[in-house]
Amino acid sequence: MSPIFTFIVITLGVLALLGIVVGVTNDAVNFLNSALGSKVAPKNVILVIASIGIMVGVVTSSGMMDVVRSGVFYPSHFTFSEIMILFLGMMLGNIILLDIFNSLGLPTSTTVSMVFGLLGAAMAAAIYKISNSPDYTMADMSEFINSGNALVIISAILLSVVLAFLVGLVTMYISRVIFSFRYQRMFKYLGGLWCGISFTGIIYFAVFKGLKGTGIIPDEAMAYVNENLGLCLFILWIASSAVLQFLMLFKVNILRITILAGTFSLALAFAGNDLVNFIGVPLAGYDSYRLALSSGNEQMLMEPLMNPAKANFWIMVGAGLAMVLTLFFSRKAMKVTETELSLSNQHEGDEKFGSSFISRGLVRAAIVTNNFFARITPRKVRDAIDKQFEPLPREEQGTAMYDLIRATVNLTGASILIAIGTSFKLPLSTTYVVFMVAMGTSLADRAWGRESAVYRITGVMTVISGWFITALAGFVIALVVTLVLIWGGWIAAVGISLVCIFLLVKGNFFDKHDSKKADVNTASITGQDSTDLMMDRIEEVCTTMEKVTRIYSRTIVAVFKENRKVLKDMVKESDELFYEARERKYKILPLLRNLQEHDVATSQFYVQVVDYISEATKALIHITRPAFDHINNNHQGFTKEQIVDLKLVNDEVEAIFVTINEMLRRKHFSDMSIIIEMRDHLFDTIDEVMRNQLRRMKEGQFSTSASILYFNILNETKTMVLQSRNIVKSLEHFVGESGEYPLLAQSIASKAEMLEEMAE
Repeated sequence: MSPIFTFIVITLGVLALLGIVVGVTNDAVNFLNSALGSKVAPKNVILVIASIGIMVGVVTSSGMMDVVRSGVFYPSHFTFSEIMILFLGMMLGNIILLDIFNSLGLPTSTTVSMVFGLLGAAMAAAIYKISNSPDYTMADMSEFINSGNALVIISAILLSVVLAFLVGLVTMYISRVIFSFRYQRMFKYLGGLWCGISFTGIIYFAVFKGLKGTGIIPDEAMAYVNENLGLCLFILWIASSAVLQFLMLFKVNILRITILAGTFSLALAFAGNDLVNFIGVPLAGYDSYRLALSSGNEQMLMEPLMNPAKANFWIMVGAGLAMVLTLFFSRKAMKVTETELSLSNQHEGDEKFGSSFISRGLVRAAIVTNNFFARITPRKVRDAIDKQFEPLPREEQGTAMYDLIRATVNLTGASILIAIGTSFKLPLSTTYVVFMVAMGTSLADRAWGRESAVYRITGVMTVISGWFITALAGFVIALVVTLVLIWGGWIAAVGISLVCIFLLVKGNFFDKHDSKKADVNTASITGQDSTDLMMDRIEEVCTTMEKVTRIYSRTIVAVFKENRKVLKDMVKESDELFYEARERKYKILPLLRNLQEHDVATSQFYVQVVDYISEATKALIHITRPAFDHINNNHQGFTKEQIVDLKLVNDEVEAIFVTINEMLRRKHFSDMSIIIEMRDHLFDTIDEVMRNQLRRMKEGQFSTSASILYFNILNETKTMVLQSRNIVKSLEHFVGESGEYPLLAQSIASKAEMLEEMAE
């Protein structure tokens, strides 16, 4: 046996272990979203229940391994050496794809990348085999590629997207019409029957379907259930409903039980359906290696791979343990929930996506359609339905993204769909199904209001676009990598393998972008004293202004020296500063909603400061970007006269910023008149250097592009200084000239008065 094949088997094993870590980090939190979004239980409790579901699910996933071995291509037409290169090309291409998508921040799916990666790698191996054999032509490609089964898998994935959305939409609409947002009153009478439906679906599909063939459930019991399916489901529903209704008599929250059971079921379905994405190819490669080793023939045809897979029990258990450990200890795992939760949030606030002409058109069409049905629907019916969808008052909403009713629908719909796909050995995308069910329930629950619909539709379209890109990119990358491996031999195999392992380890174990920044931006403000919150934000203002000062000064000097590298760095830093300020501005509404009525002055201060910072950073990027473009395009630099004038401006700007930053740090603003004098003197200087430039232009001493940049820098500098002065002025009003915090004292006094009134 050639050492290269031993190397490939070892590499596949390493990639399998790392793939589990990456896959769980990116995918497994999909079955946690509903439980986390509704805050049904402490996080550790949710993780333990999900872990149990994973360990049960890995036992059921062996049937899915057949998809890797013979679901996309015919192994009987490939030799052992070709199969090993095919498997390695698919795994390496998959790693490259995931690394690219993670770097760009685009959503992806391990199921889709696996299926299309296998298709691309098999296509590459077939092309090589056809091109080197006179017995084959490109018309014989169907002898190598299982196109019929591949189309069934692809169709199932696409169908699941539409079906998941419709299931979420219809079931959520019916559920909300029955229970409304004040579901407690009606739930006392119908809660057991309603949750019983969820339990029936969860138990049947996750247990009877998921555990079929494992030996845990006797064959006689499975045969009886299949022969009397309707009766068994009805009995299961009645029994579940009776037990749940009985528990309600003892004040047990059966919604929490249902959601946790759904989390278990979805975790089970995830492990049974998605484990093949991580270890399916390495296990198939290992089986191929053992077959070739026992036969002693590296050129044997791999027809034995057509036989059903028999996964090693302990390997499956080890894979399950790796998934569980990743779930508990991966710091990045919780970040995956953000996109779905932001798009399904019942409350308005910060939106992660912008608008597009398609989303705007869809919203207008939806409004017209809704108005049409409103006109033809009897008023009493319309009013009754609208009453059921009437949201809770703000003080009753709490901090959960949505309520327990929607969380139950999300879990039930997604787990049943995934379990159905698993029972038919169709590798559905867990990400797609969970996401689309959540989007369907969000739409039905009227979470997409007039204020947020265009942004959330754009977000959904962005995610779906990423799915199609995943399919195309997975196919192309795997095809190219496999061809490189075939033609490059062992050198290419070793080189690309080491590079991909390095990328995988670096991107997931040594990521420098920790969660500190996200924690600052997404920290909960509920229950925090509003004035204390504002005082915390003053430190952000100080840090931002110091960064503005440094970036501006370095940009001006870099323009003088025509230093392209420094200008590029300044563009990057100024962009980050601007986007941070813009994100802070977009998140202002959720914060203000949590401020109490007596904190109006504090709210006004924060609105002003956030707006001023945003405008100052916008002026800064309007300086750094044109400056970099000017030098990057090799335009003529500034003349000596222009440099002298700009140096004068830069010195005065730097002096103003130093004074401003010192005031911000000391929180003493008694010298505001000095800043005003310095600002007026700066504006006089800017007017003077502008007149100098106009005079030089009149004399013919100018470069068009340099003059445009010159005037742009001067104008944006004025804007930036004006906004910076406004920031200081607002802080002076809030903090006081001597830093004694008059608004803080006012806030405390207001609260004291309120407490006295309540006591009386």
